[in-house]
Order: sequence, then structure tokens, then C-alpha cells
Amino acid sequence: MDLPIYYTRAEYIETDTGNKVSRRATISGPQNIILGGKTIIASGAIIRGDLRRTGPGHAVVISLGRYCLIGEGCVMRPPYKTYRGNFNYYPMKIGDHVHIGANSIVEAATIGNHVEIGKNCIIGKFTIIKDCAKIADNTVIPPNTVVPALALFAGSPGRFVEDLPESTPEMVEAQTKQYYTRFQPLPQER
Repeated sequence: MDLPIYYTRAEYIETDTGNKVSRRATISGPQNIILGGKTIIASGAIIRGDLRRTGPGHAVVISLGRYCLIGEGCVMRPPYKTYRGNFNYYPMKIGDHVHIGANSIVEAATIGNHVEIGKNCIIGKFTIIKDCAKIADNTVIPPNTVVPALALFAGSPGRFVEDLPESTPEMVEAQTKQYYTRFQPLPQER
């Protein structure tokens, strides 16, 4: 039996859909961010929903699926580029059961389902991480990299290390659900 991970009710806000967001996290432009439900955003995380494309449409800047775990001190900001002289941000889409370790910086375009990103990683602009991939701790993924499904990437720059087992989606899903279940308010506060 895994031990609970306790937090104080004063620090976390719980939404109707079961998202738990630290009051010490910085959520800029919350109207442009979609949380899928049962997502945990730890203290010190910075999510930049305010960095959005100018002009009509494209209101959603960052969308997170269900059971996403955003570690302490993570920075998530949408990728940007200058195209034909115009500077623009592009939306970031993150699937279900994605765990991003502490102090990682993410500027990916797309992160699939059942993805694990370690601690202290840098995920470059417009990176596409396919389903069930894993990024080891302290890895730097250069901009525009495509990380294939069921692949482990490590190093600086991040390179393919090995294929992950076919059971990866089930394992990652079990881990994220278990973490969410263990993440509870302190007993004396209930």
C-alpha cells in the first residue's frame, strides 16, 4: 500500500472536476487553459495561458487531459515562432495521464497520452511527444523533435535510448491514478 501524499487544504483549490491546483502555482490567462479533470498542478508551477495568438479565434492556449501531474516549479508555455514577419504563439495540447517532473520547462506543441517527463527536463519549442513515450530526468529535447511512441529518450541533446514495453500505457495510467488517489488533504483538515 502506497503512503498518502498530504497537502493542506489552504494551499490547494479543488475544482468541480477534481482538479487540484496549488495557490502557489502561477496560472496566467486561466480563461485560455483547459484542464481535463483530476489534474494536479503543484506549487511553483507556472502555466502561461496569457501567451496567445493575436486576433480572433485560437482562444485555447494550453489544454491538459485527465490525470495530468504538473510537478513543482514546472514552466509550461506555448511554443512561438516568427512566420512571414509575424510573431505568434501556437497552442499546446497535452493528452491524458501525463506526468511532468519537477522543474521541467515545456514548450511542446503536442504531448500524447501516457507520457512521462522526468525532473529538470527542457522540452524545446514545437516538440511532438507521441503516446507512451518517456523522457528521462535532466534530458534536453531540442526544438522540433518528434519523440516516437513507446520510446525512451535521455541525454543532452535527448536521443533515443530504448523501446518501452507494450504495457507502458497501463503502467503509466496506474501510476497517475495512484498518485491522484494518494494526493489527499491532511487528515485533521477533513
